[in-house]
Amino acid sequence: MNAVNDSFLPDTGNGVLRLITAGSVDDGKSTLIGRLLYDSKGVFADQLDAIARAKYKRVANDGIDFSLLTDGLEAEREQGITIDVAYRYFSTPLRKFIVADAPGHEQYTRNMVTGASTADAAIILIDATRAADGQLLTQTKRHSTIAHLLGIGHIVVAVNKMDLVDWDQAVFERIRDAYAELAHRLNIAQFHVLPLSALEGDNVVNRSAKTPWYDGPPLLTLLEQLGVDNETTVGPLRLPVQWVARHGGNSADDFRGYAGRIASGELRPGDEVVIQPSGVVAQVKTIVAFDGAVDLAVAGDSVTIVLDRDVDVSRGDVLSHAAAPARVSRDFEAELCWLDAQALNPARKYLLKHGTRLTSAKIRGVLTHRDIHELQEVERDAGTLSMNEIGRVSLATREALAFDRYTDAPATGAFILIDEATHQTAAAGMLR
Repeated sequence: MNAVNDSFLPDTGNGVLRLITAGSVDDGKSTLIGRLLYDSKGVFADQLDAIARAKYKRVANDGIDFSLLTDGLEAEREQGITIDVAYRYFSTPLRKFIVADAPGHEQYTRNMVTGASTADAAIILIDATRAADGQLLTQTKRHSTIAHLLGIGHIVVAVNKMDLVDWDQAVFERIRDAYAELAHRLNIAQFHVLPLSALEGDNVVNRSAKTPWYDGPPLLTLLEQLGVDNETTVGPLRLPVQWVARHGGNSADDFRGYAGRIASGELRPGDEVVIQPSGVVAQVKTIVAFDGAVDLAVAGDSVTIVLDRDVDVSRGDVLSHAAAPARVSRDFEAELCWLDAQALNPARKYLLKHGTRLTSAKIRGVLTHRDIHELQEVERDAGTLSMNEIGRVSLATREALAFDRYTDAPATGAFILIDEATHQTAAAGMLR
């Protein structure tokens, strides 16, 4: 499910790009988003007037504190940090954007995971003054690791605050080379690095004369050109059943349909589908959308499916094409990003929410955890994960799940764990 509704944004040529800014504290994430909003005419006059009079303004003279356009919480403005994910919207003649401003503090890494889960691209900011010697900060490594684990297709590395190092090309090249080594160790295949100043606007919307040694595009131009997979044509059919629609049960021509939102692929009347996990095969008789019967439904469409015969289908089942079914199992290995302040306890009971199915799950053990400093998986002897840690676990569910590997189909490869006692969201998981 998308975290935000983009339907009101103007239709543009390259579709919607969902992106997240990430990095360490004070790298300038909120300022960069504010600058993008301002330079793309996405800020109203009364908003500018309000931040000009804000008591927490942190720029000299009459300058605009762009960070206040995204840091809306009182605690954020008071401390000068981002605490929760803030979503902002803007558009250009070529594309519309949904931007998530994520916190930089390690304490709020779980908030970054939430924002990154629906992103097509990630902007990893690096403060040039703190990485001038080519030593990347831990949060830069952590957020790059999370972006890679979540399968974000485009990584843009913005070396910010270059004005504070006098636009020194040697500083930029040291940071670029350090990130290239990090990307190699994380198996990040493609990334783009550019120098900029979010506060001054250099290389954000327009090319800056201060970087004649940089021959790439400015940030906004780069974002406008990034390709995004069309979800209507990618992946096999996956339709998690949300509810069973039935009326007219006392008549011979009663209606029985199975409603849900298509997660991937496409569906037509006459297609042969398999109901998973039961494995029963049936044929699609009719596809009913909001305006009536349709001949084609694609990923993102909410539809009701009528089959050619009555079969046992319940909420939580998944409809797949019979020729390309999902995997079905009760035993899994998965990568967990632990979100709860209370550490993982294999003795506790957890609920697992996968698509529309909710079932109980047992964590059999922690196999490895990711060492952010060494950038590798290591054996975990303690048998637990603490808040913001990432590890691979073995788990078993009460009911069989129809799933795909997260790298193949994020919609059916992701899940969350819920603490059965406290009802807190304990972890976000990716099935391997």
